[in-house]
Amino acid sequence: MTDALKAPSPAAPAPTPTGAGLGLAAVLALGTFAVGTDAFVTAGFLPAMASSLRVSTSAAGQSVSLFAACYALASPLLAVATARLPRRTLLVGALVLLAAANALTALAPDYPVLLAGRLLAALGAAAFTPTAGASAAALVRPERRGRALAVVIGGLTAATALGVPLGRVAAVGLGWRAALGAVAALTALCALAVRLTLPALAGTEPVPLHVRLAALRRPGVLGVLPLTVLGMAACYVPYSYSVPVLAAVGVSGRTAVVAALVLYGAGAVAGNLLAGRFADRRGPVRVLAAGYAAMAAAFAALAGLAAGEVRAGVAAVGALVFLWGASSWCQTPPQQLRLLAAAPEQGPLLVSLNASGIYLGIGAGSVLGGVALPFGAAAVFALAAVLALAAGALLRATTARTRA
Repeated sequence: MTDALKAPSPAAPAPTPTGAGLGLAAVLALGTFAVGTDAFVTAGFLPAMASSLRVSTSAAGQSVSLFAACYALASPLLAVATARLPRRTLLVGALVLLAAANALTALAPDYPVLLAGRLLAALGAAAFTPTAGASAAALVRPERRGRALAVVIGGLTAATALGVPLGRVAAVGLGWRAALGAVAALTALCALAVRLTLPALAGTEPVPLHVRLAALRRPGVLGVLPLTVLGMAACYVPYSYSVPVLAAVGVSGRTAVVAALVLYGAGAVAGNLLAGRFADRRGPVRVLAAGYAAMAAAFAALAGLAAGEVRAGVAAVGALVFLWGASSWCQTPPQQLRLLAAAPEQGPLLVSLNASGIYLGIGAGSVLGGVALPFGAAAVFALAAVLALAAGALLRATTARTRA
C-alpha cells in the first residue's frame, strides 16, 4: 500500500528498545500484510460476490466504500479511546476483531450481514495499523527506527502488489467465501504470532481529539489534505470495479485478470518508491503534477479502449494498467513531504490525518465508480480521468495560493 497508512499514532508507546526489534517488526509486518489484503481483496471477486448475494456489482462495491469511510472516521477516534491500553493487548485485539469480521463476511447469508462484517473489519484495521508502526519504532534503538518502520511498511506494500491477485486466485479456485476465510485464518495466525513474540508495551495518556484536529487550521495543511482525498478518489473510481472494467478493455479470464492485478501492484510499488526519491530531488509539487498528468492520460486511453474508439495490443493494455498503479500510489510520499513542511512539529499527526484522507478518497471513489458503472466501463474510466485532471488543477491552485 503506501506510507501514509503506516504512520505512527501521535500517542506512541514508550520506547523499550531491544536487540530483536527488527525481527519483531517483521511479525507486525505480517499483520499489516493481512490488513492490507483485507482492505482491497474484494476488488478481485466483486462480481462473484454480487451474484452470490443477489445484488448489483455497483451495490457490492459499496462494501469497499463502507470499509474506507469507517476506517477514515474511526482511526482518530480509536487513537484517543484506546491510548491507555497496553500496545500488545490492543494489537492482538484488533487482529482478532479483524479475523472475526472476515469470518462473518465469508459466512454472510445476505448483503446487510456482509456490510456489518466490513464495518467491523474496518474498526480492526483502524486500530491495528497506526499502532503497529508506533510499536515497531519503539522496539528498536533510535538509529534503527526508520528501518523498523520500513519493515512494517513492507507488509502493506506487499499486500498492494500481491494480496489482491492472491485473493483473485483463491476466489477463482475456491470461491469468494473461501478466499475471505483464508484471510480470516491468516489474520488469526498473525494475532497469535504477535501475542507470543511482542513484549509488553505500556499505553500512554490520550491526546484529546480537539488537539489533533486543531492541526487542520495550520497554514498550508488545508491545501494538502483535500488533494489527497481527490487524488485517491480518482484512482479508485475504476479500481473498486477492476474485474468488470478490465473485461471491457480485453482483460478477461482467470490468468489475464490476475496478471493485470499483479501489474497494477507492481506499478504501485514502483510509483511509491520512485515518488519518494524524486520528491527529495525535484520537489513534491513537480512529482505530483507529473503523477496526475500520467493518471489522466492512462484513464483517458483506457476509456477510449473501453468505448471501442482506440485499439491496442495486450502489451499496451498492460503498460496502461502498470501506469494506473504507479500514478495512483505516487501521491503519498510527496503529500507527506508537503505536510511535514507545513507543520514539522506535528508530523506524525498530520501524516495520520493524511491516512484518513486516503481512505475517504477510496470510499468516495468507490461510490462514484458505482454510480458510473451502469453506464459502462468507458464512463468509469472517463470519470476517473476527469477527477485526475481536477486533482492537477487543485494542486496548481493551492500551490499558487500558498506562494502568494
